[in-house]
Amino acid sequence: MLLLAAVLVLGMLTWFFRGQVQQQQNPNQSLHSQQQADSIEVILQPNRQGHYVFTGRINGQTVDFLVDTGATQVALPATVAKRLGLPRLAATRFNTANGVSSGYLTRLDSLQIGDIALTDVRAAVAPNMDGEVLLGMSALKQLEFSQSSEQLILRQHRDTL
Repeated sequence: MLLLAAVLVLGMLTWFFRGQVQQQQNPNQSLHSQQQADSIEVILQPNRQGHYVFTGRINGQTVDFLVDTGATQVALPATVAKRLGLPRLAATRFNTANGVSSGYLTRLDSLQIGDIALTDVRAAVAPNMDGEVLLGMSALKQLEFSQSSEQLILRQHRDTL
């Protein structure tokens, strides 16, 4: 009976600390949008490394994003693109921090950040990429964004909806 209790306690501690680690990596798992008269705002908190990681949606399916203003396009790992069933439109090469890489271009029917909704977004699939989807400039240029008090504010004006 004591062994069963110890296993149960260890299991609960593992579950609790796994959730804590995930929350530290992605403090924006549940986004709240603020509706303004002329815009929709989403406020992102930085993770412990100072990166803006959040959970959003591509074509209605949940994915984790990392905001990357240095990325020309939204960039997806091949495993994520396959799970989403994204089409291969054209082969391409990328200049990355790790050198030149090859992949292919695709289009996202929809990309959601809280209540902010973008359609027909250009994207690239990088076979050697791991981790989160990079939210690059092909999406960010459709938004107004600013950093204030260690928060990143994303704003979509209603005239662009």
